[in-house]
Amino acid sequence: MPTHLATATGVLALLTVTPGPDMAVVTRRAVVAGARDALRTAGGIATGLLVWGALAAAGLAAVLAASPTAYRIVELLGAGYLVLLGAQALWQARRTAPLSAAGAVAEAVAEAAAEAAADTVADATPPAPAGQAAPGTTPAPPAPTGQSAPGTTPGPSAPAPPSAPARSAAPGGAWRTGLVANLLNPKIGVFYTGLLPTLAPPGLPAAWGMGLLVLLHVALTGAWLGSYVLLLAKAGPALRRPGVQRGLGRVAGVVLIGFGLAVATAAG
Repeated sequence: MPTHLATATGVLALLTVTPGPDMAVVTRRAVVAGARDALRTAGGIATGLLVWGALAAAGLAAVLAASPTAYRIVELLGAGYLVLLGAQALWQARRTAPLSAAGAVAEAVAEAAAEAAADTVADATPPAPAGQAAPGTTPAPPAPTGQSAPGTTPGPSAPAPPSAPARSAAPGGAWRTGLVANLLNPKIGVFYTGLLPTLAPPGLPAAWGMGLLVLLHVALTGAWLGSYVLLLAKAGPALRRPGVQRGLGRVAGVVLIGFGLAVATAAG
């Protein structure tokens, strides 16, 4: 039994680390909303595996595998959902696009004009005697402790931390994204009803063996996707650069759309 279980673990681990739609969905979420949302998405994917395991135990996954029409319907729904996620990633990357060259020049000209106007006003104002305010102006109140007086140059301050990815308004949205993406992948149901029973330890009842392997698959998936998200978080400062975020968002969007089109055009 230990040898059989080790073999099953190896097969499940190999299938888990193979790049696929789940990893693309998690990557897109990590780039758009950060590590917390990506971990929630991974939790939704793991929950989807538990649902597929329950459906396999109830025999519903076998019905799906035996019905080409039902399988194809779920497959097309999953393909459409992946394409939708990819389109959202591309739109998000487009919304965060930098200023165009003309816009940047216009902004620079406006800033230069404002500085020139301020210098002109300052040159036209006669200097006030020491301890007195300039004519026509109101003396400024003393600055609070730790702050610079008006018109003075403040001392150096700590640099602002790099901007973090935007968080999703609803934490449940990230979990739901992973759950739906996983449930709309009928290949998992076919795998659980076709291949998984052959990996079950022979010394256990069929239901117990299937349940053990489903839980093992869920644990491997959670560990792998969680480690992947933490790896992305380690590269947080680099990933938070606007250019890098746009590039990764576009790559994730193209990959998701590619997976969706591949599923949609596959033979039924």
